[in-house]
Amino acid sequence: MKKKGIINTEISKVLSELRHTDSICIGDLGLPYPDNVKVIDLSIKMGIPSFIDVLEEVINDMKVEHFILASEIKDKNVDINNKILSLLNGIEYEYVAHTEFKKQTSNCKAIIRTGEATAYANIILRSACIF
Repeated sequence: MKKKGIINTEISKVLSELRHTDSICIGDLGLPYPDNVKVIDLSIKMGIPSFIDVLEEVINDMKVEHFILASEIKDKNVDINNKILSLLNGIEYEYVAHTEFKKQTSNCKAIIRTGEATAYANIILRSACIF
């Protein structure tokens, strides 16, 4: 039995298969997702699990070199935006329009759907090389 890290088998598998520059998305419960991308649905009910709880665990298990947020988060979800910037302090990032963000999810290896019920609580994480 696994002793540390993410115990969700689907997330653990996706993270172990990531290579340099591959991306995954962590999204709120309303984020649409393309048919061609694997979805790992963790949502149980509104708010559970939270976006931040899932993000914290994923970044403990994944080396991230870059992340993308929807620019709307800066005004519409200041608290989540600030928590993300604090958690990923020192990592390159960019903001794009939410319509562009949704398009970019089609390049992700997986989308992890949380129970988060606040606006624009979505992130695309790009994998770094571990050596």
